[in-house]
Amino acid sequence: MVTITGFAKRKNTADEEFNVLLLQGEIELIQSKESGRFYATAKTCSIPCTFNEAMCQGLIGKTLPGNIEKVLVDPYDYHIPGTDEIISLDYSYYYDPVDRTMEQEVFQMKPAA
Repeated sequence: MVTITGFAKRKNTADEEFNVLLLQGEIELIQSKESGRFYATAKTCSIPCTFNEAMCQGLIGKTLPGNIEKVLVDPYDYHIPGTDEIISLDYSYYYDPVDRTMEQEVFQMKPAA
């Protein structure tokens, strides 16, 4: 399940405004490679919608079936908010509306290289 946590305005290539819903996935515990400690996080992404601001506001807190998946993409530069640092990333997150069972997740995993 994913939760709608907010919305934002974006512009398309024709400079027209539209709304996107901000989604957040389930809580995950990730182990730090440096310290070995665990920290809690959640994947986030956005999806475009045709809703006006009032409808988007009313959707905040609602849940949708599915997951937020990490996918490999061509490298791009990312500016870390609140800093002057720019890093290169080669992944992005997208919303997959297909809710999978634990067995489907396990058996569809690619073997480790």
